[in-house]
Amino acid sequence: MNLHNLTPAKDSTKNRKRIARGQGSGRGGTSTRGHKGAKSRSGYSRKIGFEGGQMPLQRRVPKFGFKNINRVEYKAINLDIIQSLIERKKVKEITPAILQENGLCSKNERVKILGRGELKSKIDVTAHKFSSTAKTAIEGQGGNCSEI
Repeated sequence: MNLHNLTPAKDSTKNRKRIARGQGSGRGGTSTRGHKGAKSRSGYSRKIGFEGGQMPLQRRVPKFGFKNINRVEYKAINLDIIQSLIERKKVKEITPAILQENGLCSKNERVKILGRGELKSKIDVTAHKFSSTAKTAIEGQGGNCSEI
């Protein structure tokens, strides 16, 4: 190996034209920015949604309805899911941490227990909310419902 046969590693160099490196580079002069206007100037940054002066889509589309910024989202967990968890994993109590370990909710989600399905075992459930049917079903089996 000598200096005359050294080459860069494969795919380590890019074969592209470097803009704004003089007239001889073929990309000098206006450096692919065209003539005049805001886009040719240094420091130009286009606003998000800008459509060249045309009314942007965000403003053209009609708006309707109401979005409550104080809405609290809950992850719904039904009694049949809890029953299957009891049968498969032999859990003694249900908490958001146990539901998270089993992939039923994420760390920051609030949990609401709903009444679909049938509960056959006595179990203590801790969650953020309970529906009335779920609460009666859990307490009907002798379990406890405690809200966080």
